[in-house]
Parts: sequence; structure tokens; C-alpha cells
Amino acid sequence: MAYLAKGRIFNMAVKIKTQFGTIDITNEVIATVVGGAATDIYGIVGMASKNQIRDNLNDILKKENYSRGVVVKQEENGVAVDVFIIVSYGTKISEVCRNVQEKVKYNLETMLGVSANAVNVYVQGVRVMKD
Repeated sequence: MAYLAKGRIFNMAVKIKTQFGTIDITNEVIATVVGGAATDIYGIVGMASKNQIRDNLNDILKKENYSRGVVVKQEENGVAVDVFIIVSYGTKISEVCRNVQEKVKYNLETMLGVSANAVNVYVQGVRVMKD
């Protein structure tokens, strides 16, 4: 299901029915929550584009472009998200990725009331941070 707003097409990811009506949460909102959660983790330099060649982006994504670094897939009982990140050189990548998974899952459940069935983390690069 998709709808048009302000000249852009949004795909609906989550529809929550309440006693007062329905709540529609777009993929873009979910991507913003996921990107914000991921970039708060120690060892994360930033978000990366999932299609670096097509988007011609080797740079770190800004907050308004987090949807380019997150893929949201609707599932029967929640969502599955793919998160594309750049990590800091010298950190334990497996530990950083596990922390991203935990924080993304927690933020989706507490902020949006959306169950995260899977949080897949893809490390797109490693950067040396300047002191």
C-alpha cells in the first residue's frame, strides 16, 4: 500500500489499529528511528547508503537521508530491518553490531510499538576517526 504526500510516494510499513482508529507508520519514520538508534552506539561513525554505487554516495548519511541506509520489510508480526553502517577503526566490529541490533530493536518497540523480528547489520566500511 502506498500514498502520495508532498509530491513523494510513501510505502506503508506498519498499520496499528486502536479503539480510536488506525495509525499508519511509514518506512521513512521507521528508518529515522533505526538510524538514530544506530548512530548513538559507540563505535559507529555513521550510516551508509545501501546502494553506494547507484546513489554515488561514499559519504556518511545525514539524518534526513537515513532511509537510504535502512531497508524495512514488513512481516506478519512486525518488521525486519537491514541497517547499513560505517564503523570506527579499532573497535570490535561484532560487539558494535550486536549493540546496534539490541538498541534498534529496543527503540522500535518502545518508540513506535513495532516488533522487530530481525535486525540485520551490514558493515559498509571502516573509518579512522581523528582525535
